[in-house]
Amino acid sequence: MRSEVVIVATAGRSPRIECSGGIAARATRADTVHLVSSVATPLGGDTISIRVVVEPGARLRVRSVAATLALPGPATAESHADWVLEVAGELDLDPEPTIVAAASRHFAATRVTLGADAAVRLRERVQIGRTGETQGFWSGSLHADVDGAPLLRHRVELGEGAPGDDVIAAPRACVSELTYPRTDPAPLGTPLMLAGGGSLSTWQGDRL
Repeated sequence: MRSEVVIVATAGRSPRIECSGGIAARATRADTVHLVSSVATPLGGDTISIRVVVEPGARLRVRSVAATLALPGPATAESHADWVLEVAGELDLDPEPTIVAAASRHFAATRVTLGADAAVRLRERVQIGRTGETQGFWSGSLHADVDGAPLLRHRVELGEGAPGDDVIAAPRACVSELTYPRTDPAPLGTPLMLAGGGSLSTWQGDRL
C-alpha cells in the first residue's frame, strides 16, 4: 500500500490537508494537525509519503494519535516512510514513537528545506521490538538545508544488521531532536551545536 499525506499551513487560515491510502490527517486546532492510521500500516511493502509545507508567517504543530507499528508483510519485511518538509514559517513535528516489530526492516528518510526566517523542532523516537523482540532493523536519515546551504546530514541505524549491532549491549531505542535556530538542548540526549545554527540532540538506550 502507498499512503500519501500533504499538509499546507498558511497564516490566518486552517491547514489544508490531502490524504490517500492508510494515513489520514485531521486538524485538531487552528495550528495543529494529528496523523491517524486508518488501517494497519506500514506493513512490509508499504510506503508512506508525507509532505508538509509551512508558508511564511504560519505556525504548524504535527502530532500523531498513537505509535506507528511497523510489521513484516507476506512478501517482504521492508517498508519505507519519507517526509518532505518545506518550512518558511514555524514547524513543530513530534509524532509518537515508531515501533519496529518482529523481523521488520523499516527505512525512514526526512528531508527539510528551511527558509532564512524559518524555525523548526523535529523529534523522532524509535524502538526496536515489542517486549522480547530484538530482530527488527531501522534506518533513519535526516537531510536539512537552510536558505540553500547545508545544515545537517545525519543517519542512525539500529537493530539486527546495523553496523554497530551486537547481541549483548547494542542499543535498541533512540531519540533524535533537531531545533533551528534555537540551540537550547533537548531534555533527553547529548546536544551537538551545528555550524549553521541550531542543535541536534541524540540519545540511545535499550528502551524508550
